Amino acid sequence: MIKLSLLISVLLLCANVSAYAKQHRSTEAKNAFKREHPCPSNGKTKGSCPGYVIDHIVPLACGGPDDPSNMQWQSVEDGKIKDKFELGMCGK
Repeated sequence: MIKLSLLISVLLLCANVSAYAKQHRSTEAKNAFKREHPCPSNGKTKGSCPGYVIDHIVPLACGGPDDPSNMQWQSVEDGKIKDKFELGMCGK
């Protein structure tokens, strides 16, 4: 569940974005996140994580950094819901 303060922060950040800017996703940042936060379903720090995706808390499309500090594990189902919401709010 997204906390209200985080949701408000994302909405404010997205409101200030003039255009959708697709950014390159860093494999290095994703791997660093996995090392620090093992997969919730299998405890591994490498490879796939069944049922989960790595989510950018503040979306890249809204100016969020592609950095482990802006990443979290999210269920595939929750990720799909959040992605639909974010694309509408962040200009795409």
